[in-house]
Amino acid sequence: MRLGLAGGGTDVSPYSDEFGGAILNATIGMYAYATIKPASDRKIRLNAIDRKESYTLNAVNELELNGKLDLAKGVYNRIVKDFVKQPLSFELTTFVDAPPGSGLGSSSTLVVAMLGAFVEWLKLPLGEYDIAHLAYSIEREDLKMAGGKQDQYAATFGGVNYMEFLANDNVIVNPLRIKEKYLYELENNLLLYFTETSRLSSSIIEKQQENVHNKNEKSIEAMHNLKEQAQRMKEALLKGEVDKIGEILHYGWEQKKQMAAGISNDSIDAIYDAALKAGANGGKISGAGGGGFMIFYAPYNNRYNVIDKLNEFGGKLMRYNFTNHGLTSWTI
Repeated sequence: MRLGLAGGGTDVSPYSDEFGGAILNATIGMYAYATIKPASDRKIRLNAIDRKESYTLNAVNELELNGKLDLAKGVYNRIVKDFVKQPLSFELTTFVDAPPGSGLGSSSTLVVAMLGAFVEWLKLPLGEYDIAHLAYSIEREDLKMAGGKQDQYAATFGGVNYMEFLANDNVIVNPLRIKEKYLYELENNLLLYFTETSRLSSSIIEKQQENVHNKNEKSIEAMHNLKEQAQRMKEALLKGEVDKIGEILHYGWEQKKQMAAGISNDSIDAIYDAALKAGANGGKISGAGGGGFMIFYAPYNNRYNVIDKLNEFGGKLMRYNFTNHGLTSWTI
């Protein structure tokens, strides 16, 4: 999974195609897992352990998309169509550390994990950019799921990255070499809070896309400012100006709320305001908005006061750590 620290929303078409987008994100030690066990009985077994869903299907070239584990079916369909050209028989078991709609990129991370398992099993000649772009294509084109591009690249590459999104689906991932002590300070001060709610990100993203199509000046200006925020966040982390991070997060949150309706609500605003009064100096919703996880930057030792205040809202503080590992696969 990833924490989006700056620039969120500028990776979504048509904004990224027309103006170019920029995002800074970092992967954390929460994962999506996919295991493939080859079979020879002409059956496909899909097991989503976290969702408590299992289906047994006949091995055919194209599985029907009917709302039942469509992410797995979409990955299978594309693997068969683009590479093997014949049905495969196997058991695919998946598990995701975060719930759907969490804002940590769980759906895209799962698609990347499943692709990684197929690439490992079938020894497909795909590099990191290939896998990330294929994951994006499956979600956005084959499955018609609204969203951006950052999650697939974050899950594939891992680490702290400044990503640039250009026209014609071109993406450049710039890994940042941040000193360990600055990352430790960021990890110590940045709180990850689950509101115990999830949301359908696609509806918010569709409103955001509509605003760009309709030339909504307020929304587009906010996205321009978020792109600038990603640049400011990159400079602060590389230079070790950690005291600026909360202020940069707060600036981005104020801009993000201008992109589309539904990004915030009364409940989210109440949590955010309470965290600031308790000693945080910035934060944001993770992902498209509307629910899921929030992050707060609490400098010095303010984190303890902020934690006490957040506990009053019935959500859950999540322990996490930053990780440089992206997609990792192996065969036993």
